[in-house]
Amino acid sequence: MPSFPPARRLGAVASLAALSVVGLATAASAHVTVNPGTAEQGAFTKVSFRVPNERDDAGTTKLQVDLPAGQPIAFVSVRPVPGWTVKVEKAKLKTPLKMEGSELTEAVSRITWSGGKIDPGQFQEFDVSMGPLPTDADRMMFKAEQTYSGGEVVKWDEEQRDGQSEPEHPAPTLKLTPKGAATTAAAGLTASAKPAAKAEAKSDDGTARLLGGIGIAVGVVGVGVGAYGVSRARSRA
Repeated sequence: MPSFPPARRLGAVASLAALSVVGLATAASAHVTVNPGTAEQGAFTKVSFRVPNERDDAGTTKLQVDLPAGQPIAFVSVRPVPGWTVKVEKAKLKTPLKMEGSELTEAVSRITWSGGKIDPGQFQEFDVSMGPLPTDADRMMFKAEQTYSGGEVVKWDEEQRDGQSEPEHPAPTLKLTPKGAATTAAAGLTASAKPAAKAEAKSDDGTARLLGGIGIAVGVVGVGVGAYGVSRARSRA
């Protein structure tokens, strides 16, 4: 068996360790997720349910997403996905939802995409427009089921709790931020950028003045040298 110098053995071990870490990170991140992960309370938004294929020997052939029953959404629409059939189911509400002078007695409870296929190493996004979002909650959890061509069903229904490690099968979760929070944050960034911009402008102004002074000085020296040269020429003549 060939022997390797210690440095080469150490390098090989480090490379294998790095590849293992990358593999674990890829596996851990290959979940069904909702993107973007945040939206404003009470607003309308478009989200994409991103579905990667986690199997090497089967394709994903179906995705089922349940909307939280305790957070009914008045308006839900889906974007067609070529090669896939979508089914939208509604459920009766225990408490009618008041919307613009009328009462909503049922709301979308489940969306199912089927008929297509996500091959190994690929992913697909399924777009949904919805709103208005809840105003009395900080998140919405969408329980999902991913079905593979071999018949396996993976349930993404575990809650991700703050301060705890990610569960094995986390449910796609949309975080809800207070209304106007994004605008306030953007205004804060703009305000903090103003002093820096003023300082930069002052610096540029000082640099321009310095360069202007140097130019004047050089011009004066040039005039002096020219006058001296003319005087010498006349004295020689």
